[in-house]
Amino acid sequence: MRWWSVANFVSNAGTWMQLTVQNLLVLQITGSAAATGLSMSVQAAPALLMSVLGGAAVDRWPRRLTAAVSQALLAVIAFTTATLVALDRLDMTTLMVLAAVTGMVATVDNPACALLGNDLVPAEDLPSAIGVGALVFNAGRLAGAALAGVTVGFLGTAAAYFANGFSFLFVTAVIPFLRPAAGAVRQVTGRAARRSRSDMGVREGLAFFVRRPRLLALAGVTGIAAVFGRNYGLTLAVLVTGPLAGGAGAFGTVSTVLAAGGIVGAVLGARLRRPSVRLVGALAATGALLQIAAGLSPSLAVLLVLVLPMAVVESVSDTAGTAVLQTDPPAHLRGRVLGVWGSIGTVWGLGGPPALGLLMELAGPRGALITGGAVIAASIASGHVLHRRRTVNPVALPAKAPAPQPALQTAA
Repeated sequence: MRWWSVANFVSNAGTWMQLTVQNLLVLQITGSAAATGLSMSVQAAPALLMSVLGGAAVDRWPRRLTAAVSQALLAVIAFTTATLVALDRLDMTTLMVLAAVTGMVATVDNPACALLGNDLVPAEDLPSAIGVGALVFNAGRLAGAALAGVTVGFLGTAAAYFANGFSFLFVTAVIPFLRPAAGAVRQVTGRAARRSRSDMGVREGLAFFVRRPRLLALAGVTGIAAVFGRNYGLTLAVLVTGPLAGGAGAFGTVSTVLAAGGIVGAVLGARLRRPSVRLVGALAATGALLQIAAGLSPSLAVLLVLVLPMAVVESVSDTAGTAVLQTDPPAHLRGRVLGVWGSIGTVWGLGGPPALGLLMELAGPRGALITGGAVIAASIASGHVLHRRRTVNPVALPAKAPAPQPALQTAA
C-alpha cells in the first residue's frame, strides 16, 4: 500500500502538470478560452457513455493486468503528445483526438486503479485506505500545479507531457510487485469468471445500482451538491474579483486555503470506520450552510475563515461517499457500479458549470452561492423527512400464515 500510494502521488502530480499545461497549450494554439473548455469536455465526454463498459471490463479482467495496460497506454499517449509538441507538429484537431483517446482509456483505468488499491488492505481498512488515496490525490494536485509552471519556464511545454508519460510508466513498473493483503476482498477471475460470463454484463451493474436505495440516495445528494455547490473555482473566483474587489493574488490565496482544507479533510476522512449515506448528507448540508455564509461575506478576511471548513467538509464528504460506493456492492459488481457512477458524474461535471454560470448571470456571485446553498440544504432536509416517514409508516404486509405444528413439520 505504501508503494501504491507513492506511485499514485507521482502519477497524480504528472497528470495535474499535464492538465495545467494543456490549457496553456490550447490557448497558444487557438487564443480562445472557449477552445480550452472544449478540450476539457472532449476528454471528459467518453466517460458519459463508456464508463459502464469500462467498469464491466474491470470486473471481467484481472485488475493488476488491466491497470498496468491502461497506465502503459496513457504513457504512450503522453509521449506522443510530447513528441508532437517538441516538433511543433501539434494542431488543434490532433490534440482533440488525443484528448478523446485519453478519456476512453481512463474509463477503464480509473475503476481498475481504484479497486486495485482496495485489494492491498484488509476489508475493514477500506475506508481508511480511500482516505489515504484522497490525501495522495490532493497532494499530487498541489505538486503538479506547482511543477507545471517551473517545468514550462525552464524546459518548455513538451517536458510536462514527457514527465507525465514517465509518471505513468512508474505506476506500470510498480503494479507487478503489488500483492493482495490478507483479509482483502478478492476479485473473481480466471475460470470462475468465465463460467459466470452471463452475469458479467453491463445490465447487471445498472440493475444493481437502480435497485439499491442507498446508492440512489448517494447519487442524489452528490449530484445536487455538485451542481449547486462545490464549483468554488468558478463561484469564489467571481466573488473575490467582483463584489470583494480582490485581484488574482487574492483568489490565489483562497485557492491555497481550499487546497489545504482538502488535505486536512482527507486526513480526517482516513479515520472514518463506518461511513454512510446519512453522514454524506449531513456533511453536504453543513457545506451548504457554510456556502450561504460565504455568499454573505462582507470582506475577504471573513471569506478566508469560511473557506477552510468548506473545503474540509467537502473532502470528508467525498471520502465517505467513495467508501460507500466502493464497499456497498458485492466484489464481483464493484467495477460496473463504479462505471455507472462515472457516467453519472460526467453528467454533473459537464452540466454543473454552465448551470451555475447561468445562475450567476441572473443572481450574481453572492446570489448564486446563497441560492445554491439553500437548494442543497432544502433538498437534503426534504429527503431526510421523506425517508423518516417511510421508516415510521412502512407499507403493511400481508399477515403471515400460522406456523405449522411440530408434527406436521416433521412429516413435511
